[in-house]
Formats: sequence, structure tokens, C-alpha cells
Amino acid sequence: MDHAADAHRTDLMTITRFVLNEQSKHPDSRGDFTILLSHIVLGCKFVCSAVNKAGLAKLIGLAGETNVQGEEQKKLDVLSNEVFVKALISSGRTSILVSEEDEEATFVEPSKRGKYCVVFDPLDGSSNIDCGVSIGTIFGIYTVKDRENPILDDVLKPGKHMVAAGYCMYGSSCTFVLSTGSGVNGFTLDPSLGEFILTHPDIKIPKKGKIYSVNEGNAKNWDEPTAKYVDKCKFPKDGSSPKSLRYVGSMVADVHRTLLYGGIFLYPADKKSPNGKLRVLYEVFPMSFLMEQAGGQAFTGKQRALDLVPKKIHERSPIFLGSYDDVEEIKALYAAEGKKE
Repeated sequence: MDHAADAHRTDLMTITRFVLNEQSKHPDSRGDFTILLSHIVLGCKFVCSAVNKAGLAKLIGLAGETNVQGEEQKKLDVLSNEVFVKALISSGRTSILVSEEDEEATFVEPSKRGKYCVVFDPLDGSSNIDCGVSIGTIFGIYTVKDRENPILDDVLKPGKHMVAAGYCMYGSSCTFVLSTGSGVNGFTLDPSLGEFILTHPDIKIPKKGKIYSVNEGNAKNWDEPTAKYVDKCKFPKDGSSPKSLRYVGSMVADVHRTLLYGGIFLYPADKKSPNGKLRVLYEVFPMSFLMEQAGGQAFTGKQRALDLVPKKIHERSPIFLGSYDDVEEIKALYAAEGKKE
């Protein structure tokens, strides 16, 4: 056995060690956030294992119900939702939970309440389970104003008030990407240790990218700025090379690639979905938070995404996010359109 190599493996920056290091920078911290995060991480490990076994365990297939969004639920969605709800409540650090799978927000019973509210999509892209495409969990964390008296307005706040956001992608490897408001860090699950190890410290998105990511099947219903932008990606007028198109159709996978390689991810409003398709609280906000923390931008077609004030927990919004310069271009096209009106 190579004992030297084994010894080296114990000197790894695990996610627990990383978060404890962060906690030590805040002398007044009581460790509540650290405990909450460890419960989220445990939920992700459980779901990762379930996703890997899905084909074997006959978890694939419809659970026979339709969720609030009118999507047929997969058994894994149901399982993942239960895992996260139970993990978050048992942490004793949450007051309100908003899940993509549940029509109403969950208010935690008084004896288990804490100062945080968690909004999450337990299994994003679950229609891709059957074909082995990457899927993931997305989450955002807010603080509650009065833990004795939590109200829905504690989560109906602009994304800029989130204290942390992240996602876990279940793909060729299991990757956990997190921001607590001071940069973005990526961790990869080492299955032999059962630990997330820091593999992508301080992720910064390139200022300009060579990739655009959008569902071109909706092109006939797009508004003019989106159509113009995509046309410009394919047929640049300035003599530069066209951008490459990459679209998985699983938001976590598309955003993860955008974060690492640069470029732009678009899910615009169209005639069929005038408010866009992606949900504000647990898709648009967490991903926009991460993009801004990594030096990119996120825009709704009207304003900075994180300034949006949601009225309902399952509200939707168009979104354009990615490299700073690429999002600037789409903002300029919407500004020009606004001047014409």
C-alpha cells in the first residue's frame, strides 16, 4: 500500500472543513448555517446514490401523479422531495420550505424552527432520468425576520437578499457548487470517502464566451431581441467566428457548463410562455446569485434578475445569464427595443 498517498488524501479540503473555515471568519456565528448546509449536503449524497441506482431499483417510471407545474412526476422526484424536506426539517434550522414539488410552502413546527428559509427544486431536469443525462438539485437560502412568526413574505423577497445559493449536479461525477456571498466554489464527491472535496476553488466565469445555450425549437415564438441575439450568435456581422450551440435541456447541466466555460444561457419569454418557463425562487434566483458571484450577469429582459420581487412562490420569469459581455449584448438589444416602443 502507498501509505504516503493515503496520508495525503486525508489532507483534503472537504466541504465540511471549508464551511467551518468560513464560519471561523465570523466570530459571532453559532454554527446554525453550517448545520443547515451539512443537512443539504447529506440530502444531495442520498439523492446522488438514488439516481445512480435508479435503473436498477425500478425507481424510474411515473409515480402516477401530476405536480403543481403540470409535469408528470417521476418516482425519483417524489423520493428526492421527501429526502430534502425531512433533512431540512430535522436540521432544526429552518422555518419555511418551498419546493418545486409542493403546491404550498411548508411551515416547520415551532419546536423544530430555525432562522432560515430554504427554496429548492429537489430534482431539476427529471424528465432526463431515463436517458442518463445530468440532472440536479438547486437551492437558495434566506433568513427569516422573526422565527417565532415566520410568514410567506420571508421567502417572497428579491434574490439579492439570499444568504447562500447552490446546486448539486448528478452527472458523470457528483458536483456541488456553492456560494455564501463571497465567491463561488465547486466540490466533487469522492465516492470512496463519501465526502465532497474542493476541486474548483473560486470559480470565475470568463468575461466573454463562445457558447450559447437555448431551446431553438421555440424560435418561432421568440420576441425580436432574442431572435436578433441568436441570429447574431450564428451569423456574426463583425467577421468573428459563430458561437457554438450547446443545449442539454437540464438547467443544472447547462448552467454548470456556462459557469465553467463561459457563454450565455437563455430561457426567454415567448408567445407560448409569456412569463418564461423557469421558476423565480428556486431556479432563476439561485443560478443568478451564483453567476453574479462568479463575475457574470443575470437579466430578465427587463431588469437585473436578483432585483425581481416575486408575488407567488411558483412564479416564473424569463432569464438570460452567463458571461458579463454576452449578457451586456442582450441587454443592449432589449434597451433598443424599449426605445422603439
